[in-house]
Amino acid sequence: MLEARVHGALSEIDPADWDALHDGVNPFLSHAFLSGMETFGCLRGEWGWTPHHVAIREGGMLVAAAPGYLKENSHGEFVFDHAWAHAYARHGREYFPKWLGAVPYTPVTGPRLLARDHVARSALGAAIVADAVKSGRSSAHLNFHDARDAAALDGSWISRADVQYHWRNDAGWTDFDAFLAAMDHKHRKNIRQERNRVRAAGVVFRVLHGNEASDDDLSAMHRFYLQTFAEYGNSPALTLPFLRHLATAMPRSLVLVLADHQGAPVAGALCLRGTDTLYGRYWGALGQLPGLHFETCYYQGIEYCLREGLRAFEPGAQGVHKIARGFLPTLVHSRHWIADTEFAAALRAWCADEAAAVAQQARALAERSPFRSPEDAGGTG
Repeated sequence: MLEARVHGALSEIDPADWDALHDGVNPFLSHAFLSGMETFGCLRGEWGWTPHHVAIREGGMLVAAAPGYLKENSHGEFVFDHAWAHAYARHGREYFPKWLGAVPYTPVTGPRLLARDHVARSALGAAIVADAVKSGRSSAHLNFHDARDAAALDGSWISRADVQYHWRNDAGWTDFDAFLAAMDHKHRKNIRQERNRVRAAGVVFRVLHGNEASDDDLSAMHRFYLQTFAEYGNSPALTLPFLRHLATAMPRSLVLVLADHQGAPVAGALCLRGTDTLYGRYWGALGQLPGLHFETCYYQGIEYCLREGLRAFEPGAQGVHKIARGFLPTLVHSRHWIADTEFAAALRAWCADEAAAVAQQARALAERSPFRSPEDAGGTG
């Protein structure tokens, strides 16, 4: 018998049991990362995040689980459903709270239905819907899921797609020069100029794993992070104790890129490393220097991947400017279960139109690739 249960805190689930449900490729699914967000003040009820993890057990053994949250808003999700909430409100209906299966504040594709096998994964999807129905919630959502999750969900879940920009080393580049050699002359020249400006300004970079970073390094990175959020008028979710937790609990997964100028750190990028992918999450700077953003957030990360043998680099959501720097358009996906059948029908049609537009956009963006076409590969670009 498969039995479903909801947990109001990840600490209620044994870390070894949780981590046995995923392959460890994606660092954001680890018990240490997700429980750390709860323990160290990154998830706050007043910001609309209430842990609501759905788990499936068989004979007392955990066989499936989903990191889940009751949401009172759509803050920090990166899959935008504000128009849906407004439509509900116009019809006198309540859209919130909804259930969200996701990694908070993290638009990174990965498993959301953690399970030992397909049967348990499908049972978990059904349990999520059953919990939403029982509680009278408007909807349930899985953001940035992978293909196995999609295969486990029935047809009542509506599909959406969006575009991100990812770097992939499918060509087997061994260093940055080889990466640049695959580009046309214009883009290769632009990148070299951007990098030269940073070097000419006297900026020196340090790339540190969590166990190599001092507390001053972690504090500097958090200060840069706060600066970025202050500039955009947003509320910062990550706390310094959480960064310290990552540095000790996930020492080789945390990667900091720190830019030093005149003997002091002036900018930094916060990344997480998986088995084969680097994930850029946040950046900040105390001042502006020509090319500093691109070098800190993109080129240092690419060099790290080439040095460490990682096949991919996902630098975060949005940003068409990334294409010129070697990050190509990539489709990402979400699934949405809507309780009201009339709303569900309308949203299904809307999402189908959206998906067609997104696919067309991705094809158009791909034509802006900075890489030389195969027929030009023998030339100098």
